[in-house]
Amino acid sequence: MPSDRYRRAAALAAAAALPALVMSPPAHADDGDPVSLPPLRLRMAADDSCATASVKTAEARPWTHQALQLSRSWQLSQGAGVTVAVVDTGVGQRSPALSGRVTAEGTAGQDCVGHGSFAAGLIAAAPTGKGAVTGVAPAARILAVRGTDTRGNPSAQLVADGIRSAVDKGADVVYVGQALATGSKELTEAVAYAGSKDVLIVAPVAPDVAPEGADGRPDTRVRAYWPARIPHVLSVVDYGPAGTRPKGAPPALDPDLAAPGDAVVGIGPKGSGHYIGSGSSLAAAHVAGAAALIRSYQPDLSAAQVSRRLLEAAYPDAVPKLDAYAGLTAVLPTDGPAAEAEADPAHIPPAASDTPRVRALMIGGGALVVVLLVGAAMVIVPLGKARGWRPAP
Repeated sequence: MPSDRYRRAAALAAAAALPALVMSPPAHADDGDPVSLPPLRLRMAADDSCATASVKTAEARPWTHQALQLSRSWQLSQGAGVTVAVVDTGVGQRSPALSGRVTAEGTAGQDCVGHGSFAAGLIAAAPTGKGAVTGVAPAARILAVRGTDTRGNPSAQLVADGIRSAVDKGADVVYVGQALATGSKELTEAVAYAGSKDVLIVAPVAPDVAPEGADGRPDTRVRAYWPARIPHVLSVVDYGPAGTRPKGAPPALDPDLAAPGDAVVGIGPKGSGHYIGSGSSLAAAHVAGAAALIRSYQPDLSAAQVSRRLLEAAYPDAVPKLDAYAGLTAVLPTDGPAAEAEADPAHIPPAASDTPRVRALMIGGGALVVVLLVGAAMVIVPLGKARGWRPAP
């Protein structure tokens, strides 16, 4: 029989259709005025030019802020003192929203595609201008690590090396922006290395766009992707403003957590303008930001305990939905139930001696004889006196 989690994944797959490589739905401000923003790219062709600064800006706060309860969360934590590694296409160090908080490994300080910068902004962008678009943990630091080539094409070895490098450079949380169909061995080893250093890994459960099948059409089968499939990795799926996955989203197998990932507004690799994108990779960025809030607020918690808080404090649904504020404030048992005390061995007293019983019977029997003799005397003596003690006729 299939598990409940597999049936849940199959239900998500039923909504899958043919996705576009680049999605550009309109972003809607809280006041109802639509704002048209350029779409986020996932990867680039060899002759494409690098992403430029967007000239359009979202004026109102995105829907994701209310969904994650960020205003309440920031009263407790903004992620200060925590470093989140972004293993992706790179992170633009010229973005004002991340100014002074990005450290790059190698060439990862340049982001031609824009995806890594967008994800880093969802994690840790600080308010700029009117402050409409802000990351989940606006005081956290970003460590940019390349997990793709300069055009956004990922490989399992690049991602695995990126995870190890991020851990060695002191990351507290590692966000992986890619979902790979191969590479389980090297990625499993890299995740195990991160676990040995108490580093939490967050990854999308599926790619933002379904991969191309052998027939040239999108492959919409339910399948496992790496590193999200590895135990102890927080695997994340996306949902939209209506609380459901967008039509055409790639099927997701067995996600741990759901987070906002459709019609998401974020920053670019440079400038103060904004882009819009959709996909599980963007949902995973929100979860990585929430993990940074918790690691900052309760620094004594282990990576496993942070993961547990995010999961157990999530809003209950078919796939639990991330609730950043509940993750910070929920009161969870710190230990398992106490083991019952082992019962003391039974104490069986020695068998009672027969002597008191025999003695009691003898005393009781003697008393009975005395009573009988006295009773008989009370009858016989008067009769004997009446006959002058002569024998009865």
